[in-house]
Amino acid sequence: MAKQLFGTDGIRGVAGQYPLDPETIHAFGAALGEDALGMSPEPEILIGADTRESGRWIAEMAAGGLASRGARVRYAGIVTTPGIAYLTRTGPFVAGVMISASHNPYQDNGIKVFGHSGFKLPDAEEHAIERRTMRLREAGTAPRPMRLDVDEGLDGAYLEFLASIVAGRFDGMRLALDCGNGAAYKLAPGLFQRLGAEVIALGAEPDGRNINYQCGALHAENLRASVLARGAGFGVAFDGDADRAIFVSASGKVVDGDGVLLACARAMKAAAKLDSNTVVTTVMANLGLEKALEREGIRMVRTPVGDKYVLEEMVRLGAALGGEQSGHVIFREYATTGDGILTALRVLEIARQAGVGLDELTGDLRVFPQKLVNVRVRERKNLDETPSVAGEIRRAEEAFAGRGRVLVRFSGTEPLARVMVEGLDAGQVDLFSASIAEAIRREMGA
Repeated sequence: MAKQLFGTDGIRGVAGQYPLDPETIHAFGAALGEDALGMSPEPEILIGADTRESGRWIAEMAAGGLASRGARVRYAGIVTTPGIAYLTRTGPFVAGVMISASHNPYQDNGIKVFGHSGFKLPDAEEHAIERRTMRLREAGTAPRPMRLDVDEGLDGAYLEFLASIVAGRFDGMRLALDCGNGAAYKLAPGLFQRLGAEVIALGAEPDGRNINYQCGALHAENLRASVLARGAGFGVAFDGDADRAIFVSASGKVVDGDGVLLACARAMKAAAKLDSNTVVTTVMANLGLEKALEREGIRMVRTPVGDKYVLEEMVRLGAALGGEQSGHVIFREYATTGDGILTALRVLEIARQAGVGLDELTGDLRVFPQKLVNVRVRERKNLDETPSVAGEIRRAEEAFAGRGRVLVRFSGTEPLARVMVEGLDAGQVDLFSASIAEAIRREMGA
């Protein structure tokens, strides 16, 4: 049975519309509450949200469903996704729920669920909760929200943990932080100031509707301009729920997750902390990262897109480091999910200890030309059974002759087909990404 609610990163949609309508959210809360009762007679569930205007009512509707099954709810208020993961695994919580649509615009929202382990739920458990949710929704119970008051001490516990993993301080470092008007808007500037950095805060005035709007990890050009204009040594941009980070060097070079993985892998290997001498990443990682890690004698393993799948493979292989080009980076010694603030702490610490900047840490990473085209689709067709699309993909692969890659996949969170083409020649990359995208548009475009 295909999942109807859960995608690659929880439940996601337009706030107020199915599957994020009051009836479904309340039924989800009740379903999760029933699941939690199987683990504890008095289960306690943690809920947090990012800065979207729909966050509180969604949280209160889910809490109402949980309470209807006897679960107790504590509300962390505005907090990051990795903050919820950390608090869930270190606190008394059977599960943690984060209300966020990550990098999506404010109209969207989502529900991410973590088990007490701090891991996102495995597919089988999502299936079970989904089936229960649909059954309860069809029963037609009127949704009743539960009023939530913020437990002010929860985000402080998460910040104390982050501060505790840093050896030393960042005195004398000028740092530009673009918080994307999202969950990190207070947490990140406050933490880095506490650790001695001079902080230039951008995207730190959320109004419920400006999350990710021309700011944050998807719009590094704003951060780049600020770094260059203010003479900052580093720039860091977070997405809406701060589980990813994109960096800008002092020279204005944008450094994505691939560059971060290379810098961290080298430092961890030198410190004998790169368990299994392996970095886990996804099919989206640039070939340049693979070649650079090869030169360092480090193995790179690819997974499907999604930090959940990266983490599962890290656990299977005993790897200490993994992540995605998009900026999700997982340090398994400290976290069970991508954490943008933790990643920033680690990168700055590596740079400070080496006495260099990001330009030097990533200078030998040769990035192969790569083009990503998103095509809005009205339906999803099997690509192998769509001759025009399959033919364009085959034409590209034959032209690359093993010196390039083509990846076409459907988004798990939006009605999009994502076309990624990578190769040595930028002209070929542009040509084939456009031809494949056009074939998809003709066959199934919205």
